Amino acid sequence: MSKPAVGDMMPDIAMETPDGGTVKPSDFKGRKLVVFFYPKDNTPGCTTEAKDFSALKPQFDKAGVALLGVSKDSPKKHQNFIAKHDLTVDLATDAEEGGLSDVLGAWTEKKMYGKTFLGMVRSTYLVGPDGKIARIWPKVKVAGHAEEVLAAAAAD
Repeated sequence: MSKPAVGDMMPDIAMETPDGGTVKPSDFKGRKLVVFFYPKDNTPGCTTEAKDFSALKPQFDKAGVALLGVSKDSPKKHQNFIAKHDLTVDLATDAEEGGLSDVLGAWTEKKMYGKTFLGMVRSTYLVGPDGKIARIWPKVKVAGHAEEVLAAAAAD
């Protein structure tokens, strides 16, 4: 199965929220949604990215755009991450297997220091109010990314 592309419907797969509930992309139908996948809570790049999106959350809210950060970290780790860094973005825990990141190709084989392992590729999806993928940022560099996503989300 090929991974979804711009113009395709965002797969509607439920993920666990830090408070033990669930969230899925269709919960945001009727408004724009930014889903940003990141490798791990409390690591330098991921912390910067989550803090950048949190800092811009008022502007995303004003533009009518919801934010959802996704990793495979446990809900408990997400709670600690949110508390430690005063994050205001919503976070979700993707399934170990067959989750949204798997279907989108964000959870994939990576190589580091000669070792091959499965890991999250930092990537972001802008979903339109109709549930279709409007824009994809593959292999994100953190610096300036939240600002770039806000500009695109507000413009579309």
